[in-house]
Amino acid sequence: MTPTWRKPFGMFVILALILVWVVIVASFSGVVARWQPLLQLGFYGVTGMIWIAPLKPLLAWMETGRWR
Repeated sequence: MTPTWRKPFGMFVILALILVWVVIVASFSGVVARWQPLLQLGFYGVTGMIWIAPLKPLLAWMETGRWR
């Protein structure tokens, strides 16, 4: 097997997605800080798991070269 460019490129895409997601979530921190602690926990818990959803097709593409 010869190495492909997909894995290094995909790694940088994953890092970029994480960075963008962190900036988006952090931009809401002023609003979320005024919420009740349990609501804050729920918000950060949900947003902490949502970013994983786009990774499945990206990881599949990195491994196979196909999006499905």
